[in-house]
Amino acid sequence: MKLNPKLFNSLILGLAVFSNLHSEQDNKLYEGIEFDMPRVVVPTFPDRSVSILDYGAIADGLTLNTQAFARAIEAISEKGGGRVIIPRGIWLTGPIALADNIDLHAESGALVIFSPNKDLYPIIETSFEGLDTMRCTSPIHGKGLTNIAITGDGVFDGSGEAWRKVKKEKMTNNQWKELLASGGVLDPKGTTWYPSEQYMLAAQKSGNVPTYMSTLAEFKTVRDMLRPVMVSLIDCKNVLLDGPTFQNSPAWNIHPLMCENLTVRNLNVRNPWYSQNGDGIDIESCKNTVVTNCRFDVGDDAICIKSGRDEDGRRRGIPTENLIVTNCTVYHAHGGVTVGSEMSGGVKNMHVSDCNFIGTDVGIRFKSTRGRGGIVEDIYISNIRMTNIQTRAISFNLYYGGKSVSEMLTAKSKGTQIPLVPVSKETPQFKSISIRDVTCTGAQQAIYLQGLPEMNLENVHLSNMLMKADKGLLVMDADGIFLSDVTLITRESPSIQLYNTRNIEMKALDLTECEGELLVINGDKSEDIDIEFELSSKTSLKERYTIGEEVDATRIRIKWGRE
Repeated sequence: MKLNPKLFNSLILGLAVFSNLHSEQDNKLYEGIEFDMPRVVVPTFPDRSVSILDYGAIADGLTLNTQAFARAIEAISEKGGGRVIIPRGIWLTGPIALADNIDLHAESGALVIFSPNKDLYPIIETSFEGLDTMRCTSPIHGKGLTNIAITGDGVFDGSGEAWRKVKKEKMTNNQWKELLASGGVLDPKGTTWYPSEQYMLAAQKSGNVPTYMSTLAEFKTVRDMLRPVMVSLIDCKNVLLDGPTFQNSPAWNIHPLMCENLTVRNLNVRNPWYSQNGDGIDIESCKNTVVTNCRFDVGDDAICIKSGRDEDGRRRGIPTENLIVTNCTVYHAHGGVTVGSEMSGGVKNMHVSDCNFIGTDVGIRFKSTRGRGGIVEDIYISNIRMTNIQTRAISFNLYYGGKSVSEMLTAKSKGTQIPLVPVSKETPQFKSISIRDVTCTGAQQAIYLQGLPEMNLENVHLSNMLMKADKGLLVMDADGIFLSDVTLITRESPSIQLYNTRNIEMKALDLTECEGELLVINGDKSEDIDIEFELSSKTSLKERYTIGEEVDATRIRIKWGRE
């Protein structure tokens, strides 16, 4: 057949325009980044493809297609790589092992359901929650690979309901009744459902990671508890996740670990809101990463930044560094963007911008605890919009105990009562953090900044914010907190509480719409505090703040902005 020259030229022009548009969008990602961000290498693949249909796959949702996936990947891998196509249909399968130079492409209308049969997922050595351990094999996995991708508009479903425990408090009465009718067992209190008695008994001895075990034989006795992450990519280079929906994971949804050149874009990441440890994506000890244009609606933290836990994380010693997160939307989640709590290897050079958090538990969340170690520094967050935040819009909590913020508030946790301890390699540090251009139109608390007595939260800049919440600003155990052009609209007083803080500077602080007491300063370590209020009148300013008797009032300066 002879090709029409005009049609050929039009096709070439269209491809050129598309390529230029993609290049312009890529260039825009790197504009205004506050640190030296390397260009992330996006993988490319040979122009060849195979379909899983060619290797005996059957799209009836009943036939197990594990071997068809494996044969298709092996066949194109032997030719040097290319695209493995998953056509429209319902595809039941066991775990899928990726290979070098493979693009696993799920077309629109393709639904890949991973079998709930746990015998298909062998126990292997891996890492979970920052600890070296053993877990069941992940439904999608790859280790030590180069040039890999998962693309397309299809859906990957991890059958998480077969793996997860469920807390009664997180379900409606009807949901709870349906769950009990499905089988499984209840704990003695009748408040937590488990898929099996083995899982329940194992969970009573330890948390998610049985640290008292070391051998495969031991781990096999608690197999039902060893929930895998859905997508596990370990020590891979040039990785692309572009387009699909990932949902219903047994534990975390997507877990890149020690990867370099990671591009995550245009994803839908979903988990039931009651899913235990149902994180969206956990980027751990990765270098050079871009996350853009993704949507999250999950049961735990949405976009999580980690680098290992305690001694295992410090021994690995690999930070997460050079990271861009932009144009993402988070609906239900414990945290919109979260750093920690497993951050023992450190986090540095992180840029987050132009994100929306709608109904999340916390918007911007930093968490750690004594024993972690690690340094979090050079973090830049801007252009964030939040609404209907269930607890704190911005939260720094270095006494994190493994609970969500709402659970801690319900339990009335009081981290400030913990005594001073010596600084060591186990002491976490958070410093040099900038958060600007933030709007929040509803939260229980606007800003919560809590460091450690022995290692204060350091050098945090907050600017150009409009925050409407029940409570305003609380700062404790912090050194070098700078606020400028911040408007707080609060229902409860005092609007600002400072405890054992020093070197605090607040300029153009607008509390015009706040009623009652504006400011309380306590703690014998509070000093060198300079606050400039913006108020409609200064007549009653002196009656609207309190300085504790233990505070040296000569080291405090408070004034009305028009003086």
